[in-house]
Amino acid sequence: MKKAIFTLISLLIIPSVFAQTGKVMDNLSMPSKILKMDRKYAIYLPPDYFTSERSYPVLYLLHGAGDDQTGWVQFGEILNIADKAINEGIATPMIVVMPDANTGKRGYVNDVKGEWRYEDFFFEEFIPYVEKTYRIKGEKRYRAIAGLSMGGEGTFIYALHHPELFSSACPLSAATGPRSIDDLKNYKLWQGVEGISDSDKQAYFNKYSVLTLIENMKDDQKKAVRWYIDCGDDDFLYEGNSLVHIAMRKKEIPHEFRMRDGGHTWTYWRTALPTVLEFVSMSFHQF
Repeated sequence: MKKAIFTLISLLIIPSVFAQTGKVMDNLSMPSKILKMDRKYAIYLPPDYFTSERSYPVLYLLHGAGDDQTGWVQFGEILNIADKAINEGIATPMIVVMPDANTGKRGYVNDVKGEWRYEDFFFEEFIPYVEKTYRIKGEKRYRAIAGLSMGGEGTFIYALHHPELFSSACPLSAATGPRSIDDLKNYKLWQGVEGISDSDKQAYFNKYSVLTLIENMKDDQKKAVRWYIDCGDDDFLYEGNSLVHIAMRKKEIPHEFRMRDGGHTWTYWRTALPTVLEFVSMSFHQF
């Protein structure tokens, strides 16, 4: 009887003892010639990264306004949530990279005068650096992007500008840009638009307005990226996300759209992250 009890206890304890854990580093940096400064980033490495020699798919996970590269680590609990999803088989082992977009200027876009080129930095320097430094599968099929709020806008823009680079995109509670040229002056995420010509304003609006980018999407790009869009029903950004959903429906762009109970809070985004990890994993495995 004692032996049976010992065996039962062992079976209950062993899985928790041997459950593998990943590793997070949130104060890394790389030099940027484009931005003329060092740029910080955080990274999540999956549980078996240091015990294998394999390469991994990658998720670029963007923070919101007011946070930095530590946001998804400190408040989003990326380590615990990703470990749990991977250990339970919900998500495939992946590397998650979280850049800082809150130093120098705030945001993921180039400024209108070309003096602060964060988007260029991201594609020309950051992705190549990360994918050379870590064991990452550097193909569209194995690359995804997601983000919240300002990072949700970055997710939309980056995947719409470069559908050839991402297999899936998951904007959460996303900012979607001003609705019109007249609203530019009140849109805080796009800086330096005052005092430029009307034609430059129009060009900048066309480049970074999510709804405009969707409206102008070419037919052969409609299925280039798998989309998962999520926003709380009490979120102040619900209208822009709903309009994106409607625009995608009218344009016949396949996508998943979820409006769940909740607001613009970390509580909401922590509940969204497991689904994001599962969704991008499906893209990594779909072919």
